[in-house]
Amino acid sequence: MPPGKVLQPVLKMKVDELFLYWLSEASTQRMLQDCLRRIKAPGRDQPTPGDGEQPGAWPTAPLAAPRPSGLEPPGTPGPGPALPLGAASSPRNAPHVRGTRRSAGTRVACGCPLYWKGPLFYGAGGERTGSVSVHKFVAMWRKILQNCHDDAAKFVHLLMSPGCNYLVQEDFVPFLQDVVNTHPGLSFLKEASEFHSRYITTVIQRIFYAVNRSWSGRITCAELRRSSFLQNVALLEEEADINQLTEFFSYEHFYVIYCKFWELDTDHDLLIDADDLARHNDHALSTKMIDRIFSGAVTRGRKVQKEGKISYADFVWFLISEEDKKTPTSIEYWFRCMDLDGDGALSMFELEYFYEEQCRRLDSMAIEALPFQDCLCQMLDLVKPRTEGKITLQDLKRCKLANVFFDTFFNIEKYLDHEQKEQISLLRDGDSGGPELSDWEKYAAEEYDILVAEETAGEPWEDGFEAELSPVEQKLSALRSPLAQRPFFEAPSPLGAVDLYEYACGDEDLEPL
Repeated sequence: MPPGKVLQPVLKMKVDELFLYWLSEASTQRMLQDCLRRIKAPGRDQPTPGDGEQPGAWPTAPLAAPRPSGLEPPGTPGPGPALPLGAASSPRNAPHVRGTRRSAGTRVACGCPLYWKGPLFYGAGGERTGSVSVHKFVAMWRKILQNCHDDAAKFVHLLMSPGCNYLVQEDFVPFLQDVVNTHPGLSFLKEASEFHSRYITTVIQRIFYAVNRSWSGRITCAELRRSSFLQNVALLEEEADINQLTEFFSYEHFYVIYCKFWELDTDHDLLIDADDLARHNDHALSTKMIDRIFSGAVTRGRKVQKEGKISYADFVWFLISEEDKKTPTSIEYWFRCMDLDGDGALSMFELEYFYEEQCRRLDSMAIEALPFQDCLCQMLDLVKPRTEGKITLQDLKRCKLANVFFDTFFNIEKYLDHEQKEQISLLRDGDSGGPELSDWEKYAAEEYDILVAEETAGEPWEDGFEAELSPVEQKLSALRSPLAQRPFFEAPSPLGAVDLYEYACGDEDLEPL
């Protein structure tokens, strides 16, 4: 064609159509991938996990495992807990340097973070065919731009099932499987594929715990906008240490939760009953509260009502709520449990109902319990309810010491711990300036260090003999040792004497509690 001559509109459309057809050919995509790889890193044969794909160079194999029909059935027995400890992480309190991995393809073409690549791939039909043509991808993205006007709406549109305008738990599975497969901070899990579903289930429960404020089991665009989830997804691209993303994706947090569940699940059917849960933290919770947890007040599904058992997913909610009673979701969790009649307020009768068992347990420990009327006055001064004679959910959310209120009525160990502190010191702890770790983050960090120490101490000797127990079984055995099972509080002797020789032991016997 002579220089300077412009194609007629009809002819230009035909040329564009032929170009898109050529660009969507598998051979063309392979050639472009090879050329781009050579341009980016001459002499390198294979792309690194952080390299992004260009819009016309979508992989010929799925980015993640095929979409499961749902989350793992709770009744399916799991493999032995040979759970990897995880890669070495950055110091929790020290500043860390984030990587500079970028996805040239997805970011330039769509303005999306790197780990949107899985949803984009599936949204363009890659799940069915194993690859995506440029034509299909452009058509899909054009439709999204026409109907979705912010990141939250785009993310929901990419993951939601046909005919829905919300996300359920199963919708997150392919997205998180891609994170497990490709994030450098989880590369050690490639050799432990049986734990992929456990990690994914944990992250999904944490997402719904923090984002689904309506407790509906459906995450809407509005809820996603109000949360920090999409910001955390964007940080996956910049943060190579997955454990720094403590709000949703931390592997250390998953490790703590799963080990705690495995310790209680003695028959390892991934279900625990009331007797199993009662053993948590040396029977710290009252039986009345455990009964309320299994009543269905804070659990979903019919299995709880029919069989009296809760799944691992329910345990994730329980453990996070138990160890951090200051968050809005945890306050709602325990309020639902204490609200026996479901009228949206805690009456004095309901408070006395739970406090009676606390008094009996204190008496059995030879500790004088505070009379209910005196305890009630303290709690009313603590919460300062707006309506006399009842405590509402909003009253507890305004109170900065909701954890003290709840522990007083159903957690004997933490109640006694609070009693040893003055209220001023409790308020000072809550009002300390600057960002600090939440109660859950503190608990998870401490427990992870304990579990790692026990795992290390449980390694077999290099004596040429085969160990009778696996490392994880040794860890669990250490957790069940007589020292670990000693009551946290014991009735003092009449003279209050302490036999110091009782605690004389070698350094190797000092197992953390």
